Amino acid sequence: MATQSSRSAARLMMAPAVILLLGWMLVPLLMTLWFSFRAYLPLRGGDQGFVGFDNYVRFVTSSAFWPSIVTTLAIVVGALAICIIFGVLLAILLDQQMWGQGVVRILIIAPFFVMPTVSALVWKNIFMDPVNGLFAHLWRFFGADPIIWLSDIPVASIILIVSWQWLPFATLILLTAIQSLDTEQLEAAEMDGAPVLKRFWFIVLPHLGRAITIVILIQTIFLLSIFAEIFVTTGGAFGTRTLTYLIFQRVLESQNVGLGSAGGVYAIILANIVAIFLMRIVGKNLDA
Repeated sequence: MATQSSRSAARLMMAPAVILLLGWMLVPLLMTLWFSFRAYLPLRGGDQGFVGFDNYVRFVTSSAFWPSIVTTLAIVVGALAICIIFGVLLAILLDQQMWGQGVVRILIIAPFFVMPTVSALVWKNIFMDPVNGLFAHLWRFFGADPIIWLSDIPVASIILIVSWQWLPFATLILLTAIQSLDTEQLEAAEMDGAPVLKRFWFIVLPHLGRAITIVILIQTIFLLSIFAEIFVTTGGAFGTRTLTYLIFQRVLESQNVGLGSAGGVYAIILANIVAIFLMRIVGKNLDA
């Protein structure tokens, strides 16, 4: 049993790491808050003084603000739907005994380790190119006109690219959950004559509830800040400008650090609202 002296020694040893972590988190946040209340134009005179909430008002009243929020949420919801649905199906498939099972699992999980920039370039130039892309050749093979993916259905294209990257993560978590399922329940249901779909709906899916909520929580946090896929493919055009990309434009393209910092605060608020909402869902499932 730990004594008071051992607890004090443990706290003392942990203190440098905790202080470093807090500094790493709090310093950028405090700097963002500081710049959000100032007119800071690096190439046009630098810091021009305190402007109060002017940056916040300008950012939220911009014609691009609410469309960027809608686009952000559309990408998050679309990617989550694809990852959850196909993640469950792939997890069930990978749980079956098959030849070369280990190799198949590695191949399915591999896309998660590809850098977002590389992934976006591959999809843009190899799959979605309207002239020489793989999809264009398939369309012509069936006698149809190729789709110009990044201009005809740009948001769906981004969702497809992002889902390809995050599907392996969802599959891995859900596969782990499926492997922890008590097979005796499935065998008993099968002996009682329950069909496959009912066994899945009433036994497998409830068992995956906690894993699904964890996947939703973790992926949402990262999906809210996707940037590289949009920068490489559409450059924010065709209605694909998310909140993160809008902040990038305000800071780097407009050279307005104060306005971009205000957008960063809005992004933090949005992420926290979504995280709190999801945490409540996760908490209910974990307590069930």
